[in-house]
Amino acid sequence: MNISAIIINIIAIIGLIIAFRMNRKKAVGSLKMAVKGFIKMLPMVLIIILAIGLLLGFVPSSTISKFAGEQSGIWGVLIVGLLGAVLFIPSLLSFPLAASLLEGGASLSVVVAFITTLTMIGTVTLPLEIRELGKKMALLRSGMSFIIAIVIALIMGAIL
Repeated sequence: MNISAIIINIIAIIGLIIAFRMNRKKAVGSLKMAVKGFIKMLPMVLIIILAIGLLLGFVPSSTISKFAGEQSGIWGVLIVGLLGAVLFIPSLLSFPLAASLLEGGASLSVVVAFITTLTMIGTVTLPLEIRELGKKMALLRSGMSFIIAIVIALIMGAIL
């Protein structure tokens, strides 16, 4: 376990102790809510873990590197950015997948494109956005978010 994880866990434990001292009933209620949320998210977590395992098991690193590595250039960023835009994965679960892509040979800019489009663009929520914001505004927001996500990915790839 790295030092960051240790510090985060210590802070969480201290926060939990303070919560119990301030109001035991609310703290217990919060823990019950957290457990219910975890159980609700567990199937998705298992599916993501399975997908990562299959990806790393059946797709050679050379293939990942070819389509998402440094040599893929802007096309790799755009393709993986589009993939991130259409997938519906909670962003918290996308980080292990992104780490696996990096380990498999994907470039940093491609991984940044994946995570930013995944969090900034909601194709699943697009019908709701169209209903609430209007078609023009919803499509404009999604289009601008995609462009901004790609720019962020290219800048991060250049900086790091």
